[in-house]
Amino acid sequence: MAAFDPWSPDFVADPYPAYAALRAGGRAHRFAPTNQWLIPHYADVSALLRDRRLGRTYLHRFTHEEFGRTPPPAAHEPFHVLNGNGLLDLEAPDHTRIRRLVSKAFTPRTVEQLAPTVQRLAAELVDGLVADGGGDLLAAVAEPLPVAVIAEMLGIPESDRPLLRPWSADIVGMFELNPTEETAARAVRASVEFSAYLRELIAVRREAPGDDLVSALIAAHDEGDRLSEQEMISTCVLLLNAGHEATVNTTANGWWTFFRHPDQLAALRAAPDALLSTAVEELMRFDTPLQMFERWVLDDIDVGGTVIPRGSEVALLFGSANRDPARFENPDVLDVARKDNPHITFGAGIHFCLGAPLARLELAASIGTLLRAAPELRLAAEPEWQPGYVIRGLKELLVEV
Repeated sequence: MAAFDPWSPDFVADPYPAYAALRAGGRAHRFAPTNQWLIPHYADVSALLRDRRLGRTYLHRFTHEEFGRTPPPAAHEPFHVLNGNGLLDLEAPDHTRIRRLVSKAFTPRTVEQLAPTVQRLAAELVDGLVADGGGDLLAAVAEPLPVAVIAEMLGIPESDRPLLRPWSADIVGMFELNPTEETAARAVRASVEFSAYLRELIAVRREAPGDDLVSALIAAHDEGDRLSEQEMISTCVLLLNAGHEATVNTTANGWWTFFRHPDQLAALRAAPDALLSTAVEELMRFDTPLQMFERWVLDDIDVGGTVIPRGSEVALLFGSANRDPARFENPDVLDVARKDNPHITFGAGIHFCLGAPLARLELAASIGTLLRAAPELRLAAEPEWQPGYVIRGLKELLVEV
């Protein structure tokens, strides 16, 4: 337990030895600093993601007081209204209804139709990096690609797109462990501003529907049921936040991983058509962008003989699960040709990531384009990690071509 220190820069840079110690030490560990139970094993994480005795929220069954929790401060309400009406933090029956409606607009065909756009945007960004002789791969390619894609999907004008990433970064700061009041204030401000922006956009699309996701969400209905305005706003914010935070970090973290494993990068460069798909999956497993996913315990559960009572919070350690030797052969070895790779990066159960096909499309486009257009891509400087642990990524990744 002493090795698990999510506020330590050394731990954030390499949490995997600590995970190995946790797995060796048992299946459930009480972590006092966050008042959570850490769950490090693949089988347990996978099972609990599907276990309906746990939930992303408890408010569909209990009040804060009944659950033994203190209600959040009134000043945080804009964040909690925005977050609490999104798919990620809802449970049945609301989650079932909203996911069904959103799925009508966010179909595999919709994603498939985006492929030429994603490829074009990736090529433009990579061409810019190559023309400059290199630079910060994170700022030049990893960040702008998923933001541009989701903005295209939502129909957000290009002139407004620089607003999106800062709003997203401020909002997801609340998902870190024990966020400060300053973090909360930024998240509240971003929630208010982003919601107001989307409310105006929805009003425009109601009057003049377009060929975009916002218009499709307005039109989505099932047996007379429709999304409320707040549900649409929360869905759009979630699609942006979840749809690019992980993709940004998988891209940058992935190239940092490649630079530290030159044999695997060489293998991929030698056979990109054959290995790109498995390489994308392996990068998501090997250095997971979302390290932890939290759930509330709605009814007592037993994990390996440890009873975790109702009212507790479990921290499902995705990064540890994806390196569990009980499920993955040689889990600490990067293998771009790995076939048996049921990583848990996109979650499981009813909250399985709706945007997984889009994330895979974007990652394949950016990595594939960089392999072709910058065959000599190399590291220019050792990177530093952002301080956040839950959503784990680099500050920058300086490269030369």
